[in-house]
Amino acid sequence: MNSAELQKAIALLNSAQVVGMPTETVYGLAAKIDLSEAISKIFTTKQRPDFDPLIVHVSSIDQAKNCTSYWSETAQKLAEAFWPGPLTLILPKASHISEKITSGLTSVGIRCPNHPLALELIRATGPLAAPSANRFGKTSPTTKAHVDSEFENTVFTLDGGACQVGIESTVVGVFDDRLEIYRPGSITKSQLEKVGQLNVSIVQSPVSPGALKHHYMPDIPMYLSLGNESPSELKELKFNIISLSAKPELAGTPIYQLMRQACTPEVEAILLVKRKEQVGEHWDGIWNRVSKAITKEL
Repeated sequence: MNSAELQKAIALLNSAQVVGMPTETVYGLAAKIDLSEAISKIFTTKQRPDFDPLIVHVSSIDQAKNCTSYWSETAQKLAEAFWPGPLTLILPKASHISEKITSGLTSVGIRCPNHPLALELIRATGPLAAPSANRFGKTSPTTKAHVDSEFENTVFTLDGGACQVGIESTVVGVFDDRLEIYRPGSITKSQLEKVGQLNVSIVQSPVSPGALKHHYMPDIPMYLSLGNESPSELKELKFNIISLSAKPELAGTPIYQLMRQACTPEVEAILLVKRKEQVGEHWDGIWNRVSKAITKEL
């Protein structure tokens, strides 16, 4: 990364602007957490409803502790095990964390991204609030080009290359006696159980971003087929087919890229084919995103 570009990003953030920030999951639309005007720009730029909370990105456990009113032993163990990495911890918010960030909730999502450029940026500016850098409800960006296209080059974005994980973080509510997975991701229930030695359950909750029924949607209708590449319901449509690797560690990285590439002018729909072997907890995060992005399961 060009040092001048990093300094420009820092200057923009310090002047209450939003900046596209690479992470290992997806690119984020970042703003400083202590600048109310900047937080508001996240919502207006994304056209995001104010009831959908943001995640605060930190560069260290010490920064995370300053963002919550209660940092438990369990939070410490999880952070030591998975940070930097694609795990967001939902914890009681510190008093100085704006309700704009938490959408009026008393909890806040915190994570430490595993990307050197994101970490360097956060060390220079302090914690950054950052949802995915795309229009609300649309396909998440995994390259700088995606962000540039989404916002028609109106948002300055640091180029950190293609995202290595490719789907958003696992979101976990942290309690003294249990963990609750609000959004599955590449860090699984089994992995969490090994570290926390607590009961881990999967639940729906409004404290997590991406909790709405429809999210991550491409610009044309996308359908999910259970193994049939020529479903009768699409026989009158021109469509592109997406197939994912049989290995979940390879399937998540390109999913959003494939969805974007499939939206070509000559087709009317996308068909994503799910194979019978593509099941298990390592697939949960991928199919969670797909379930919110599709128009219908065939």
